[in-house]
Order: sequence, then C-alpha cells, then structure tokens
Amino acid sequence: MPIGYNIKPVIVPREADILIIGAGANGLEAGAYLAKAGARVVVLEKRLEMGGGLLTEEVCHPGYLHNTHAIYMMMTDYAPVYQDFDVEEQYNVKHIYPPLQFAMPLSDGRAVCIYSDVERTCVNFAQFSKRDADSYRNLAKLSYECVDEFIGPATYAPPLSIIDSVIKMQNTEVGKLVMEYSEKTALEIVEENFENDHIRALMLYTMCHWGVEYDQSGLGFLCLLYLDRAHNYRMVRGGTHVMAQALGKVIHENKGITVNNIRIKRIIVEDGTAKGVELDDGTTVMAKVVISTIDPHQTFLGLIGEDKLEEEFAAKIKGWQWEKYSLCGVHLDMEEAPNFTIAAKDKDLNNAFVYLLGFETEQDVIEEFNAIYNGELLHDKRFNCCFPSVLDPRQAPKGKCTGLISAMAPYDLKNGGKEKWLNYNFRQEYINKSIATLTKYAPNIVRDKILETYISTPMDVENKLSNMVKGGIKQGLYHPLQMGYNRPNDECSSTRTPVKSLYVGGASIYPGGCVIWGPGYNAANAVAEDMGIKKWWKEPEKVTRARELGLL
Repeated sequence: MPIGYNIKPVIVPREADILIIGAGANGLEAGAYLAKAGARVVVLEKRLEMGGGLLTEEVCHPGYLHNTHAIYMMMTDYAPVYQDFDVEEQYNVKHIYPPLQFAMPLSDGRAVCIYSDVERTCVNFAQFSKRDADSYRNLAKLSYECVDEFIGPATYAPPLSIIDSVIKMQNTEVGKLVMEYSEKTALEIVEENFENDHIRALMLYTMCHWGVEYDQSGLGFLCLLYLDRAHNYRMVRGGTHVMAQALGKVIHENKGITVNNIRIKRIIVEDGTAKGVELDDGTTVMAKVVISTIDPHQTFLGLIGEDKLEEEFAAKIKGWQWEKYSLCGVHLDMEEAPNFTIAAKDKDLNNAFVYLLGFETEQDVIEEFNAIYNGELLHDKRFNCCFPSVLDPRQAPKGKCTGLISAMAPYDLKNGGKEKWLNYNFRQEYINKSIATLTKYAPNIVRDKILETYISTPMDVENKLSNMVKGGIKQGLYHPLQMGYNRPNDECSSTRTPVKSLYVGGASIYPGGCVIWGPGYNAANAVAEDMGIKKWWKEPEKVTRARELGLL
C-alpha cells in the first residue's frame, strides 16, 4: 500500500432519530430538512454515489459531462428546496434558463418554437396560424393561473381525499377549470385549441412525453402543468448532480450521515412499528422513524414482507402498476456543436434547449406512442435531444460538445423481450439510426464527428437504478387511479403508512416523479409534525395563498 494511502472502513451508525432508505433526490431533500432541524439523520444508499437520477458522469472521454438520467428541471420556480437552502448563494447551484426552450425543425426549413417568452412563441406560431398564436396565448395564461394558484402549491402540500378535493375545487373558478380540463384527454385539449398540424405535434408531445397517454382522460391537470412548464425548463450549470452534492453537504454540515454501498435486508417491524433496518451483514441500525424513498414493492413486499401486512393493504401494493415505457438515451462526445439547417437564417436556432426531431405532424406523435405502447420501435428514430455544452460550456472541453438523444422506448420489446436491449449489435444499430436522424437536421454531425457514444437503454436504467422498475422513470404509471390521493394508495399518499413510524417519500408517492421535489418535502413535513420537531422552514407563500383561497 502506498505511503499515506489510508482507507478507513465505513462505520454505519447503529442508531438514528431518522433513518432514510435511498439517497436519491427525495431522500436527500428530506434528510437535509430534518438534519438542519436538529434530528440525527442517517441516509443509506445502495449505489456508490448518492443522487439517484441526478446523475452527471464522464461515461465516455474525460471532460465530457453527461447527464445520464435527469436533465430538464421543471419546478425551480416553485419547489421550496431551492429557496429554503439558498442553494444558489450557499452552494453555487446555478440554473440556466434558455430563451428558446423547444425547437421542432420541419423538412421545409421552418421550425415550430416555444420560447420562455410567451409572446415570442406567439410570433412563431403566427407564421403557421394566427388563430393558433391567439389560442396559445390564452392557453398559456389559463395554464399559468391553474399552476400558480393550485397545481404548483398542491405539489408541496399533503393531498386531500377525493371527496374533499372535489368539494374545494368546485368553490373556486380555478378549481373548476382544473376539474374541467382534468376530464379531457391531451389529444382533446390540443385539437380544441390548435388547427395547424405542426403546432399540434409539438403541443401534444410536450403534454405527453413525461407519462401522460394522449387518449387518457382524468390527467388533464398534468397537461396544464406540462403546458406551463414547456416554457419554464431549466438546466443545472455543471450538471444535475451539483444539486445532489449541495443537499449532501447540507446533511453533513448538520451532523447527518450518508453511507453508500449498503444493502438492506429488511425493515425491522415490531408490534406494527418500524424500529430500524437490518443490513445484509446482520448489522442493525435502530431509529425512531424510517423513511423509505424506494418503490412500494421493494418497501413493503421486499423489506417488510407480505406476512406482516394487512391482507387488504398488501393487495393494494401488489396492484401497483409500472410504467408502459422508459427512456433510451444516447449520449454523444462530439467534435463540434451541431449546426442545424433551420439556423441558416437565424443562428439563435442553434441554441435551443430541447430539439424535437423526426416529428412533423400530430399523427407522427400518435404513431410513436402507439408503437411504444405495443412494445415496438419505429424504424425511423424520433426523439427529443439537447446539447448541454452549447448552453453550459463547462460540460465539455473547449470547442467540443456533448449531446443527449432521449427517446421514449418500451422495456419489454414485442420482438425479443427486454433482453434484446442487451444485444450489442442491436444497441449499435439503435445508436446509428439515432445519429442518422440527427444528421438529417444538422448535416455537420456525421459519424466521424462523434468521438464516442454511450447508450442507456430501459434495461440499463433498471440495472443502474433498481428503484426504477422496468426502467420506469417515475416509480409507477401515471393513471387516474394512481395519482393524487391514490398515489400509491389512499393509505400512503400523505407519506404516512399503516406501519407506525414508517414513512414513504419517493416518486411513487404523491405528487409523483420527474425531480419535482414534492415527495421528499412532504415527507419531511409529516415527520417533523409527528415527532414534534420544530421546523426552521416556513410554508411557501403560494401554498398559504392556496389554503386561503380554499383550494388546499
């Protein structure tokens, strides 16, 4: 062993006030809040690195930073975690807010665009349809009101029962609007408001690609949210993992502990109360409270056991449905940034945050979704993509570029099953077809301009992040029966569970996934209230206002 090379074994604390299973975004968030409140917090993580989906890695060449899972941050202007910890000033977590949010190039050289500025979007839409420009302006205003007064605040407050929610919603105009739109499908919203086929394609995609089926009623409130968020995407400067590092620092600064590379054998339950966990090596960590941020199956069926659960509750857990599709990401180390054909007359079109390639019509989007739901991949690759280093040069060596191609993809392929994703030739064919689509729109990006590629298939997602069963990015299907008060069921959506002193706080819990910072925040609030921990944080003003309006 080299001189001065001293590795001390990791000592897992044997006791804690609060033990958190999983150091993903929500686990770190809950841990940071509660550690700063003075609780003895211990966070146990299976992987060698904390952060969960907040991954920024050098998967190809040194110096090329790739956000291999989450990249689009949608709730930075609502999530309390950013302001409560003053992450920008205290931990140098900066966000980039690109003026051009979405660009969908067309074969005729034009592009349908969504800007952070609603009026700029209207100018773009007017090139295709004056009526659609006016409709977008009105719909953007409506969606903002619904998000600002209810959907946004509700993300950071406990869910109401279905009956209570309906009663409260009917008492306000915003509530009535949210209920009205909730009964619509994404396709109905698009076709009622827009006439141009290109605009319909972009709007349908932005409303659905985070997990809303285009013909599913009951989730229209999410369409309103995603419509509003489509001009509010941010990117973390330096990569999404910077935010995970910040929350880890908060925990450590407040005498909390995070331990990686840990395998948990079981949650210790005595007389219906969670007492701690037992690790694979027999070590026990006892705690007053356990918060699990992993999925319901692992938490209740795997770590507790069906024999320790009430039969009716166990049936609810076993009935949990996983997502119908995952994401397949192709990451690129590139010699240079793409020069899109659409940028010939406007160079700013080379600086979009998200590009939507391979889609031109509403039917193109529908065909893509139908194929995925059927376990199939279309021959021509259609996807969204971004080039982080164009907006944040620190994510690639000087003059070089990083790229992310992200496509919806089934976990179980109709021909070949999930194992086909592990086939080398199939993976290379997928990469090459994806690059071919990119080249069609940015002719300078030929295969020789790509130094290296890295693919993350649905199988790879599950293998890397076991919490994301079947590669699902939200720990479970978005469906009316698995949302709101029923996410994951009516006994756990408040983060409290039938097992005393056991709380849940991952993406499978209300309000859901996609790094919106809701589950971990709500879990921290519930634990603090139940344990009598004095909160150092205040309820967000928008949540308070929503209560005063009678919406929460």
